Amino acid sequence: MIIPPYLKHGDTIGIVATARKITYEEAAPAIGMLVDEGFKVRTGQRMFGISNQFSGTDEERAADLQRMLDDPEVKAILCARGGYGTVRIIDRLDFSEFVKHPKWICGFSDVTVLHSHIHRHFDIATLHSSMLFNMRTMMSEHPAFRSLTDALKGQPQPLEIPHSELNRSGTCEAEIVGGNLSILYSLLGSASDIDTDGKILFLEDLDEYLYHLDRMMMNLARNGKLHNLAGLVVGGMTDMNDNAIAFGETAEQIIARHVAGFSYPVAFGLPVGHLEDNRALMLGKKTALRVSEGGSVLMYV
Repeated sequence: MIIPPYLKHGDTIGIVATARKITYEEAAPAIGMLVDEGFKVRTGQRMFGISNQFSGTDEERAADLQRMLDDPEVKAILCARGGYGTVRIIDRLDFSEFVKHPKWICGFSDVTVLHSHIHRHFDIATLHSSMLFNMRTMMSEHPAFRSLTDALKGQPQPLEIPHSELNRSGTCEAEIVGGNLSILYSLLGSASDIDTDGKILFLEDLDEYLYHLDRMMMNLARNGKLHNLAGLVVGGMTDMNDNAIAFGETAEQIIARHVAGFSYPVAFGLPVGHLEDNRALMLGKKTALRVSEGGSVLMYV
């Protein structure tokens, strides 16, 4: 796995909106914090555009991201917000300059499309992190913002994981991959399909019905995505929904059931995902997962 160069004071972070639209007022607080942190910020030409729910047409959003991928002065690309739309532009992108000069691609949720596609084809690490829209109410000392800037500077911190009765003790070292479960499910069988063999798989999601979560896990299992893992870590399963006739399991119980037949370590409660405190996670980097009754930790090696 190729690790992009870490950022230093004065480096430029490019910001693009690959999916849902965002206003200047929503973006300004996080831009200000990044500038105060010592970075230069360059926004996409169509970042504040509007095309229905998107920040511009597919062509405009793809062109914005392409310019950032190709620009040698841009050392990291931070997506403005998620929602839906990145998959509509992924096949329009040319990653040839990005491969020659790797840079950090940052974001979460819908940005899982970029994480998965880049890992599958180019073996370049990316950063699962908060985005501008999520940081609009944060202060600079917020742990989610601090974890983003620490990671970009090459100083990522270990992530502590609380005890859960559903955890399965064990240790492993492997590259970590994954992201939003709904997005990973939607990419199965495509050119952006995730490779999980020998990896630590990370999953998170938001606002899904429990029966649909079970269906997504069934599909991952039937496609062999859960069989050869080194380990599994589960982040926020936030604001899950149920029907009038209850499904009968929580999101965490559903996931635990689907991996019950394997022996690799499993940990629930990683502080990553659609959470107020969404810590940065270096996807693609080799990590050590230690799961025990006394507490668990995910750290980079």
